[in-house]
Amino acid sequence: MTISRYARLYLQPSAFVAAPFGLDGRVARLAGGLVWFSAYEVIAVDGGERVSTRLVPVEAIDAFIAALTDEQAEAARRTIVRITAARPPLQMGDRVLRLDQPQIMLILNMTPDSFSDGGALLDAPDAAADAGFAMVAAGAAIVDVGGESTRPRAQPVWEGDEIARIEPVVRRLATGGAIVSIDTRKAAVMAAALKAGAAIVNDVSALTYDPQSAALLAGYDCPVVLMHHQGDPQTMQDRPHYDDALIEVYDWLEERIALAEGAGIARSRIIVDPGIGFGKTLRHNLQLLNGLALFHGLGCPVLLGASRKRIIGALSNEAPVDQRLGGSVALALHGAQMGAQILRVHDVPETLQAIRVWRGLRDEALTPF
Repeated sequence: MTISRYARLYLQPSAFVAAPFGLDGRVARLAGGLVWFSAYEVIAVDGGERVSTRLVPVEAIDAFIAALTDEQAEAARRTIVRITAARPPLQMGDRVLRLDQPQIMLILNMTPDSFSDGGALLDAPDAAADAGFAMVAAGAAIVDVGGESTRPRAQPVWEGDEIARIEPVVRRLATGGAIVSIDTRKAAVMAAALKAGAAIVNDVSALTYDPQSAALLAGYDCPVVLMHHQGDPQTMQDRPHYDDALIEVYDWLEERIALAEGAGIARSRIIVDPGIGFGKTLRHNLQLLNGLALFHGLGCPVLLGASRKRIIGALSNEAPVDQRLGGSVALALHGAQMGAQILRVHDVPETLQAIRVWRGLRDEALTPF
């Protein structure tokens, strides 16, 4: 099948293998992590539509590229480098977070209306910090503190109220040695949290909500999470529409990375999140999860946040939020198998147990006979 010279090519790692031994030249390592793959799923898009998909073995990719136009070949080689390059550890002052294995990010909501645990810790900052420390002791690498719910239909929170909710918790956690992420869309809240000791900014709007955010973060040396969304919390689940959810989310994140770089935020500081549940139907979410490995082509660590979300209820007889543990662990494990470097979860011990069992299987498979 001939590929149009006008098509844009997307490369998705595929055909994952248990171990690389005896497969020299026939497998590649995904982002320097624990996952190996033996083929690229090459998706050709022309005029906004997929025109072909083919599976190209790793050992045949050079010959495949040789038949492309110069522009297509250059783009393909650049994407392959990004897919296979090890993700360097995140440096946050004297703290280092390795990304050659899945890391757990704890969700800690200081809100009255978050879909899962809103109100549980809102008026108890000391108890919230203690809960965060307990989960760090259990194995969480990052504590993600949020003071504004972004669930469907959630109302915006004044930045002063948001700061009052998160600042004492962030300060106590950071002082106690935890790596703290601040989950916010607002520059003023970012600044207050960073001053209090937060080390990561997690923006569900990908720096689109507050026009001052990008300039603010350009002056810091902290990692920044850019998450895809369609619409805003008040409207995002009304009628979300994509012609091709996987490709459109990839393109959108690629554009946001470029804009962040243009504002002075180095790509090496950027983490991407496909935004499960943020302006997506069940089918859109499933397409993104099935194609999660595609996002490694952006050359940034991948964060997956699917814990307790609506997709689980939709696939399990409308299970309520407090009965979605099994589905949450299943999606986290799927993320690990697709090479996601950070898994954002509510249930740390259960998720870590699953990841440790998976890691044990991987370690055995990667140990020579």
